[in-house]
Amino acid sequence: MIMSTIEQNLQAVRDSIAQAAADAQRAPEDVTLLAVSKTFGADAVLAAMRAGQAAFGENYLQEALDKIALVKEAAPQHAPAWHFIGPIQSNKTRPIAEHFDWVHTVEREKIAVRLSEQRPAGLPDLNICLQVNISGEASKSGVTPAELPALARAVAQLPRLRLRGLMAIPEPETDVTLQRAAFAQLRVLYEQLNAEGLALDTLSMGMSADLRAAVLEGATIVRVGSAIFGSRHYS
Repeated sequence: MIMSTIEQNLQAVRDSIAQAAADAQRAPEDVTLLAVSKTFGADAVLAAMRAGQAAFGENYLQEALDKIALVKEAAPQHAPAWHFIGPIQSNKTRPIAEHFDWVHTVEREKIAVRLSEQRPAGLPDLNICLQVNISGEASKSGVTPAELPALARAVAQLPRLRLRGLMAIPEPETDVTLQRAAFAQLRVLYEQLNAEGLALDTLSMGMSADLRAAVLEGATIVRVGSAIFGSRHYS
């Protein structure tokens, strides 16, 4: 049987995760691969699903909603987990609350409150990660480390949400040591919140270029797009 390009790429990424996990003395199954399918069509998602991929990340809401509907129509017997990983505008919270299983980019209590109020009662609690601006970049979204504990405590109290952990997109680095240092900062914040009794279980960190460093520092979700689907072409 000839493997598709996406299937081959998925296997290569899974192998990379397994190797990094082994080097960190972790079980590979403790790291979830989130396939970032933004700018790629439903056909790419379906090909990845056929290769066993079960979780997909989307950044752009309308594109994501169209894709979710197409995938559901094409494969009604399979329900992948959909993760929203893009910036959240206040007027876009309702469809996010209605159609996604996870949200990785909560940085304000106002957004969390709206997601809580708009999550349909018949659905499971919406899994939430708080985005932390770990590198202090003015251009990056995310709560500051100093403001994180108060936001975490507030979000943990909201109904129909389940606070799972933290997410970060550090400043790009090519040196693995520097990559690890940034991820270690996020892990320390995560450990501090757990010590305060919040019972978090998720560190969403690491992408195609820094996956190894993230796994070595404890990532439980890695967000990989181009290494699976190829180069993106933005319209």
